[in-house]
Amino acid sequence: MSGTGDYGEYVTRLHRDRGFEVDRTEDEGDALALAREAGTAGVSELAVCGGDGTINEVLRGLDAADHLADVTLSVIPAGTTNILARTVGIEGVEDAVDIADTGEVATVDVGMAGDEPFLASCIAGFPAEASVATSSELNARFGTLAFLLTGAQQARSFDGLDVRLETETWEGEALCLLVGNARRFVEEGSQADVADGLFDVAVVENMPTGDLMSEAIRHRVLGQGTEGVTHIQAAQITVTGRDGPITFSRDGEVSTHETVTMAIRPRELHLRVGPDYEPPPE
Repeated sequence: MSGTGDYGEYVTRLHRDRGFEVDRTEDEGDALALAREAGTAGVSELAVCGGDGTINEVLRGLDAADHLADVTLSVIPAGTTNILARTVGIEGVEDAVDIADTGEVATVDVGMAGDEPFLASCIAGFPAEASVATSSELNARFGTLAFLLTGAQQARSFDGLDVRLETETWEGEALCLLVGNARRFVEEGSQADVADGLFDVAVVENMPTGDLMSEAIRHRVLGQGTEGVTHIQAAQITVTGRDGPITFSRDGEVSTHETVTMAIRPRELHLRVGPDYEPPPE
C-alpha cells in the first residue's frame, strides 16, 4: 500500500478491519518487490492501494513471480487520476475496500509491451520530455490527454514512429500511438472490452488542427472522424522509433525502447470490479 500520514493510517485501518495483512511502501520499487514476494508465497488474494503506477509495479512483480494467472487482484484508488480503478467501476476508497472483500471477479486480458505488462493502456511516442514535463495539475485535469497536450509542444522536433498492426492492412508513420486494453480513447476514460483479446488503438498520424486545448476540454481530440487520427483494433502491434529510442508510458510508468512489440495475454488476470463495470458479451 502506498500513502502517508493520516490518510495512510486510515486506509490501513480499513483493510485490517476486513482481515487484510497490510504492507506499506516507502520508495519506488517497493510495491514491485512486495508483489513478487507475495507471488512467490502463492497468495490467492492481493489488494493494491495507490495510483496507476503503483498498480503497474504490482503487476510487474506478480508477473516476475509467474503468478499473474493465480491471484485475484483488487485496486484501491489513491493516486492522481486512478484511470484503471475508474475504468472498472471503482470510485472511492471505502467502496473499493468493500469490493476487495466481496466484489465480483472478472477475468481480463493483460497487455504486454515487450516483457512489460500493463492493464489500462500504453502510450508510445513523442520524446521522453513529453512524459516528464506533463504537470500533475494537467494530468489530474485531462489524464491521458495531458500527455498529448504537452507532447504537442515537442512534436515539431520529433521524427515519429514506424507502426505495424497485425491482422490489419494498416501500417505507416505516426506521431503517437495510444493503445487501450481496459480503456478506449474515443471518449476519455470509457471502458473497452477487456476480455476480447484485442487492443483498441488510436494512431495519431498528425496533430489535429485547431485549438488543441479546447478540443481536449471537449474530449474530442481522439474522437471518431478527427483529422489525422485513425482508430483500429489489433491483436499485436510493432512500434519502432525512426531515429533512436522512443518513450512508452505503460499505465503511467515510463520506459524507453528502440522497438517494442505489444501483444495480448488473453484472460490472464482475475480482477475484482465495481458494480458499474460492464462485463463483455458472452
